[in-house]
Amino acid sequence: MDGKSLSDHAVEYGGSIGAEYIEARFLSTVDENYMARNGKFLSIQKKPGKGIGVRVLVDGCMGFGSTDRLNKGGIEELTRSVIKMAGSSRREKPIELSDEKSVKKRWKVPAKIPFHDVSGEEKQKFIKDLDKSIKKEAGRAIKNRIVFLGTQKANKYISTSQGSMIDSNISYISVFTMMNARVKDKREQRMLGLGSTSGWEWIREKDVKQTIIDGAKCLVKTIENAGKIKFDKPIDVVVSGDVSGIMAHENVGHPSEADRMMGREGAQAGESFYSDLLDKGEIGDIKLGNENVSIIDDPTLKGSPGFYLYDDECVKARRRHLIKNGYLNELLLNRQYAFEFDTNSNAAARSNSYSREPIVRMSNTFFEPGDHTKDELIEGVKKGILMNSFTEWNIDDRRFHSKYVGLEAYLIENGEVKDRMVKRPVLELTTNGILGSIDAISKDYITRMAPCGKSDPMQPVPVSVGGPHLRMRNIEVG
Repeated sequence: MDGKSLSDHAVEYGGSIGAEYIEARFLSTVDENYMARNGKFLSIQKKPGKGIGVRVLVDGCMGFGSTDRLNKGGIEELTRSVIKMAGSSRREKPIELSDEKSVKKRWKVPAKIPFHDVSGEEKQKFIKDLDKSIKKEAGRAIKNRIVFLGTQKANKYISTSQGSMIDSNISYISVFTMMNARVKDKREQRMLGLGSTSGWEWIREKDVKQTIIDGAKCLVKTIENAGKIKFDKPIDVVVSGDVSGIMAHENVGHPSEADRMMGREGAQAGESFYSDLLDKGEIGDIKLGNENVSIIDDPTLKGSPGFYLYDDECVKARRRHLIKNGYLNELLLNRQYAFEFDTNSNAAARSNSYSREPIVRMSNTFFEPGDHTKDELIEGVKKGILMNSFTEWNIDDRRFHSKYVGLEAYLIENGEVKDRMVKRPVLELTTNGILGSIDAISKDYITRMAPCGKSDPMQPVPVSVGGPHLRMRNIEVG
């Protein structure tokens, strides 16, 4: 029996021995990873993997387990074990799942150039050429250059006792760079992630290489030219999609995860300040920011790092309006927490491996673009700064108090960006402070990739952390 037949068998067998609900998820992957430091390879890996994860409900308790023993005996043993685990558990409040339509679908990410059609030599050459270009164009100030290239081809098949069957094929590709620069006694660093759901054509057709080179040059330029400026009173700040993307992800995406709100992730990834808000008001009535502020989480953006069409509970993906015109509008929900909030799942259940249970996750989270140009945002600033990138960030585990430290930043005076660079401007704001200070949003949009971490054991999943430019009024800058 192949992995798909074994998944169907697990569902049928589990239902016959006491599972009220059962799902089986077969995943077959081929990962290739290349990492080099200063042009020399530290590791080259090609790793295939396959296995099945089984999740059940018995008497309102959930059990999960997995195996790479892909035969009938191994699957039946796993299914019995997981049902026994759930059956021996006790909960004060039983777990129930939202009612969702059963679906049978196949979907895939079309790859014009599959990864297996590209030799390992070409993949290594891409990294070597990129490293040489960084060294040539950014100069000797870049003392440490780490380049990581990762590809994954994944076939996933999910079968449930409620009649759903989803068969998908998807390709992921990402390039991460970590660069450390030094000029005399001054040092700075930057990490930049780019990625897509596509084949190798993304490398050949997109400006991946130039984006990284430009980032390296700006890193050196910042060290050489940035100086400290003390702002005695609040000023206006324009931030790029690099910065707005991480703000949307950290300050809005994570607190929107229903499992954090209900305490499920409290000891692992933290909780959510939304819990306090919902003790006092209803979704749709809670104001978090200005009227022009809307924040989206959309897994259906083709080619995006967090793209998918059905989640790991076989629910159809759709655009999710987390914040709409300044008001809390929607949470990120799987079937368990959709039932808790008396609604339907919005397809936020994701897992990064057959051996990990699906949990509530983001996909591509961003400020909804406005109707201004970047230049129009700047023209409206009498005195302020333009923050093009960041070098560090911090946020508390309830995602309310946050800190963002600028890297490439420029002084703005009378609507013009000056040549004078500002060294490490610091924004320390609450989530309400960020969302309540935004008065204009640009119509441009950039995509960045990051592996979003959550759960224990850790489950990094690919997400987009880009977005448009924002203009923030009357900000105290450290």
